[in-house]
Amino acid sequence: MRSSRSVLAVALASALVLAACGGAGETPANSGAQKGEPAPGVTDTEVVIGTHQPLTGPAAPGYSRISVGAKAVYDYVNDSGGINGRKITYKVEDDGYNPTKTVEVVKKLVLQDKVFAIVGGLGTPTHSKVLDYLTGEGVPDVLVSSGALLWNSPEKHPNTFGYQLDYTREGKIQGQYIKDNFAGKKVGLLVQGDDVGTDTQKGLDQFIKDQIVERKTYDPANTDVTPQISALQAAGAEVVVCECIPAFMALTILTTLKIGYKPQLVVSSIGADPATLTGLVEQFAKQGGAQVSGGALLTGIIGTRYLPSVRGGDDAWTTFFKGIHDKYIPQEAFTDTLVYGMVQAYTFSQALKAAGKDLTRQKLLDAMSSGELKGPGLTPFAYGKDDHAGYTGALVFRIEADGSVKTLQEAKTTDTQTGEVKSYSEKRPTPEEVKLVG
Repeated sequence: MRSSRSVLAVALASALVLAACGGAGETPANSGAQKGEPAPGVTDTEVVIGTHQPLTGPAAPGYSRISVGAKAVYDYVNDSGGINGRKITYKVEDDGYNPTKTVEVVKKLVLQDKVFAIVGGLGTPTHSKVLDYLTGEGVPDVLVSSGALLWNSPEKHPNTFGYQLDYTREGKIQGQYIKDNFAGKKVGLLVQGDDVGTDTQKGLDQFIKDQIVERKTYDPANTDVTPQISALQAAGAEVVVCECIPAFMALTILTTLKIGYKPQLVVSSIGADPATLTGLVEQFAKQGGAQVSGGALLTGIIGTRYLPSVRGGDDAWTTFFKGIHDKYIPQEAFTDTLVYGMVQAYTFSQALKAAGKDLTRQKLLDAMSSGELKGPGLTPFAYGKDDHAGYTGALVFRIEADGSVKTLQEAKTTDTQTGEVKSYSEKRPTPEEVKLVG
């Protein structure tokens, strides 16, 4: 019988295959419509929106369910009469987390499907390749599924708005927590080799630059992270911060087990969904014939999040989204990743409602900039005329042995510069107070 480490080595190799197969009078903001004509994708009864998502490829494990959660919310909205009398048609294109494919499918959505807006296009390396195109075409590009700072550039890209907590803010919150709770410990970084990693380090370095002993990047096209993890081990890193998408977070967990390395893992929100990670760790290991307990391997991992957790049963928003889940997609696991898509769709629907019956692209952008979009996140959006960043803060949690999550630090907010990381305690509005329909 093979040893557990050799079996895991085969599992990691098999995970490469799995990850590759898979399991973001008008001004130019109404480009494509002449004065007096409706915006593209809009009729009296329908508004057509589109997105590019990794339904296959290295980011598919976990992320492929985001659009499933979003569609459930749109189905709920449509069954309740739509927004301002219009049903939402949601077109999802698979780009495989491949930037070349992203360009192809986004142009299809704009030129062939004539969508009103691109909503939640996913990925830093992917969406960055269509940013200028969407700006030039005047297509609203809202709630981008990435925390890169690129999306917050109102002067250069007035149609683009972020959604999730940006990587620099998150890095600051993580950095301060590590400085306060792991003082003197050696820290290693494993980050994606693009703006994900660059922006994260801008935040971390404000607090723990002197503690960092090794920095390593990974390429989503190469699922062997053994060299990187081994280098962190060799450097003596006692705490490892992983700014990793779910598949690579799972690979990191299995790799540390394979080489006998036991650092304290600190995980960013993009890969910190316990349910998704548990499933991926067990699935990847099973591919190589290993039987592991994903829950046991996740015990003690520290993560950050800015949305309500599916483990927060007393949270009004969790209860609300669980009701939509049970009615429209009961066959799907109710995970934080699924809720990510649900919150995104709810937020877009809220902006669409605020844009009014006489819908134009500019009115949607005005609604996004109004500062009136609230809930369901744990902290507010940064949205305003001169700020297109998404959520502004997060809490810190730890995954417990029984699979629950324990809050270690309540939500804090900060900026993308050198401002203070400060506590945030304002009461969130309930679903009843931010009602879309009914």
